[in-house]
Amino acid sequence: MIGHNERADTSGDEVILVDADDVATGTMGKHEAHRLGLRHRALSVVLRDGAGQLLLQRRAAGKYHSGGLWTNTCCSHPRPGEDIVDAAVRRLGEEMGIVCPLAFCFATHYRAPVSNGLIEDEIVHVFVGRFEGAPHPDPPEVEGWRWMAPAEIEAALDARPDDFTVWFRKLRQKFWAELTV
Repeated sequence: MIGHNERADTSGDEVILVDADDVATGTMGKHEAHRLGLRHRALSVVLRDGAGQLLLQRRAAGKYHSGGLWTNTCCSHPRPGEDIVDAAVRRLGEEMGIVCPLAFCFATHYRAPVSNGLIEDEIVHVFVGRFEGAPHPDPPEVEGWRWMAPAEIEAALDARPDDFTVWFRKLRQKFWAELTV
């Protein structure tokens, strides 16, 4: 986990380019991969508490895309040579200051335009976990967080979909039952 005054600089990270079967085909800087809309491997973490609430984060306004939008607990990319579950654990600690066990839930593909003229084309590996308490997010990554009941999230998504990341809206549309049980 990142210390209180340390920051995880991921701006120079490379992503793992993949084919339709999630087989690695190469690597590329993450900004360039999003600019060109090339398919790559990604991860998302959804944490719940004992009451079934989900922990959401509001992406920092300065993020290279989708800044200021609400989303699931943690979203990122594994580095070349890094196991995806290890990457999920690493990024959950770096972004949210949380260490907890994670379990693989499912993988899915989506392609969608995001802000700043960038395109997400990702095979996303989704992990779930249980956590009680308050996170300690890295301010350049996360500008807010909150625990919300699934029904409360659904109402907010229906009322203000543009307040949420495109991938979180897709998770709600296709995989809500898996994430809220």
